Amino acid sequence: MITATGLELRAGSRTLLADTTLRVQPGDRIGLVGRNGAGKTTTLKVLAGEGQPHAGDVRISSPIGYLPQDPREGDLSVTARDRVLSARGLDVIARDMEKAQIAMAELADGPERRKAIARYGRLEERFAALGGYTAESEAARICANLGLEQRVLGQPLSTLSGGQRRRVELARILFAASEAGPDGKSDRILLLDEPTNHLDADSISWLRGFLKQHTGGLVVISHDVGLLAEVVNKVWFLDAMRGELDIYNMTWQRYLDARATDEKRRKRERANAEKKAAALLQQAAKLGAKATKAVAAKNMARRAEQMLAALEPEQRAEKVARISFPAPAPCGRTPLTAAGLSKSYGSLEVFAGVDLAIDRGSRVVVLGLNGAGKTTLLRLLAGLEQPDTGTVRPGHGLRIGYYAQEHETLDHDATVWENIRHMAPDASDQELRTLLGSFLFGGEQLDQRAGTLSGGEKTRLALAGLVSSAANVLLLDEPTNNLDPASREQVLSALRSYTGAVVLVTHDPGAVDALEPERVIVLPDGTEDHWSDDYRELVELA
Repeated sequence: MITATGLELRAGSRTLLADTTLRVQPGDRIGLVGRNGAGKTTTLKVLAGEGQPHAGDVRISSPIGYLPQDPREGDLSVTARDRVLSARGLDVIARDMEKAQIAMAELADGPERRKAIARYGRLEERFAALGGYTAESEAARICANLGLEQRVLGQPLSTLSGGQRRRVELARILFAASEAGPDGKSDRILLLDEPTNHLDADSISWLRGFLKQHTGGLVVISHDVGLLAEVVNKVWFLDAMRGELDIYNMTWQRYLDARATDEKRRKRERANAEKKAAALLQQAAKLGAKATKAVAAKNMARRAEQMLAALEPEQRAEKVARISFPAPAPCGRTPLTAAGLSKSYGSLEVFAGVDLAIDRGSRVVVLGLNGAGKTTLLRLLAGLEQPDTGTVRPGHGLRIGYYAQEHETLDHDATVWENIRHMAPDASDQELRTLLGSFLFGGEQLDQRAGTLSGGEKTRLALAGLVSSAANVLLLDEPTNNLDPASREQVLSALRSYTGAVVLVTHDPGAVDALEPERVIVLPDGTEDHWSDDYRELVELA
């Protein structure tokens, strides 16, 4: 169980939560929702014991499985399989067994080989006693359902894409959660921040089923409405305008219905009260003209004010970032060309023989299964990595704007202001303040470290950097991840209106529809084709 009492959370001088009591217990499947920047990620981090509240007490009495938006793994030399098995402490034994096997094979028959055989026997006995073989099979099944192929599990984490590493972390957490206690149930509380990022449609469907059957507690932040509708039985709504958290002990659909009903009730009550108050004030004005009725007039006016004061505060429209992409700088007919690109990590070939010509204003979608090299291709085009073979040739007037799904273009130790100043060194301070304001950054938040921003806020900051770039070729890697619906629609609108060239990687069919692509590149083969609606069906699956 997790219990938080007197909880107060702040971002600078802004209060995110004040004097709040929260409880997560077995059987709870809670959807934590609210606009970007409302404090969802901060709340989850504090509940996980990874952050300190401004005030209040958090007590954790159950094992925790915490998936942050940007997991930072420690040792990237370990294999994906060992990382997953480490959730139950099986990774060390498995590695020692492998070393003993190698020794058995290499040593000639004699005392040393017999020692290696005896050591392997002891390790295997311990491994089996801990349910190792069954657990290893279970871990492989979870990984497969999350789109991690068998060949990937044997690779070091350093060779995997950011999306693959995040899926390894999710697999590790779910593997730990699948271990049943003496009563046949798991008591592990899962705290998951946008767990469907980087997952294809089949994996998301499987994840929904897993979470729905999870017997321990769950708090999930997600913009995947399907997951919320199918999984959660409680909703925590974090109101950024009021700095309060509303608790609804109901399913997602009932929550939506209740919110809609509440809003209609508030509007009806306000309209009725305003009508009655207006009538009282009108009558008071008439009576006030007569000296003998002055006291009655004041009483009527006071009553009208009390009626209005007793109403619930009117819902203020939340601000929405005005997201737009830059007016592209002039360039030649073909500002970017790539020929014969190949990339490998160690013995693993990601792709080979990729040719690509990006004409002025062209619109291209890159498709491929997770791990096919979509992000790697964008990094090669952006000049952040070098190909093993082939060349990337800039054309006349090329200006590249790169949006990275893992927010690598941001300096997480620098402030919001330092980041935008670095991305737009030639702009004036006033221009940058106006730009940041349009992306909902202002005041003390300019001095906030980028690493402490929510995923949606990091997305907005990275996109703000693009706006100042005058880029004529945008390389966009999952630009709608982590965004609330209103901010996502702003990005889609920006895609529709941008007149420069775009190379897009996305699992979001809405982003593809907004782009209206002309061509598609399918990895790892590098096949180029004209876009057709047949490819749209692959977007969520890829």
